[in-house]
Amino acid sequence: MNELTRRHFLQTTLGMFAAMGTATASRSYRPKPLLAFSTLGCPKWSLETSLDAAAKNGYDGIEIRGIAGVLDLTKSPAFDSAEHVASSRRLAADKGVKIINLGASTQLHHADAATRQRHLDEAKRFITLADQLACPYVRVFPNDIPKNEERRPTIDRITQGLTELADYAKGSQVSILLETHGDGVQPNELVGMMQAVKSPKVGLIWDVFNMWSVTKEPPAQAYATLKPYIRHVHIKDAKLVNGAYHYVPLGQGESPIFDAITALADGGYKGYYSLEWEKMWHPDLEEPEVVFPQYPKIFNQFYASGNKPGQSK
Repeated sequence: MNELTRRHFLQTTLGMFAAMGTATASRSYRPKPLLAFSTLGCPKWSLETSLDAAAKNGYDGIEIRGIAGVLDLTKSPAFDSAEHVASSRRLAADKGVKIINLGASTQLHHADAATRQRHLDEAKRFITLADQLACPYVRVFPNDIPKNEERRPTIDRITQGLTELADYAKGSQVSILLETHGDGVQPNELVGMMQAVKSPKVGLIWDVFNMWSVTKEPPAQAYATLKPYIRHVHIKDAKLVNGAYHYVPLGQGESPIFDAITALADGGYKGYYSLEWEKMWHPDLEEPEVVFPQYPKIFNQFYASGNKPGQSK
């Protein structure tokens, strides 16, 4: 090996080891990931069964999007009275699992006054219930922003709805999170809504796949835009089957979901990474008994090593 080749070899090798050391150091300073799943993935389960599965499989929390098929949680037998709410709160505490989010069906885009009021009233019931459960978040949707019409009136209605809900939540421990969902997935518009509301009671759920499947924006770029407002994250993976995306367990898809996890972790995100397995809407998906145990293992392996499933070290 001549001197020029030796020098190039040493520079390349030292650079490689320095990069590896930087990556390892970066991972070592990341906050411990908090994992959760949505009950959207177990639509037939009771609250107790869902909490048992979370505790058994190493989850820190669950977000509740229906219990045993009942989407309006205020009408679920688990929460339909003060006694049942108190019992369910004790049950979660006894299992060591935090109820972190209540998923309302509320859509804030509606122009019809009666429809709009019905959706806002539902969100307010959920805020009251969340406060009783010591649950920090209630999720709402943007949802349908017309593509062939002036977008501003719809965006203004969504913003006004968030402001009204934030005012309702004052004095509680609950915040309202707007999910990146439906037509409400354009980062700049979402930031505009957050800035217009100007309330610590309002933030975002970044559903990475929902956004990326529409915008195709690299997750690191989207995260850089949305970072100040992200309080909660939905994780799911998918692959194209006959021209349409089909949900698959984490690591088996084609989405850049691991790029998003890396951006969040490196950016100091301290919230929950919540698996949203949409079995309620897609009954053909694998059963929660199969998917829920897989998610923490795959997630934690990647989080610790930086290696995607099937990727050698």
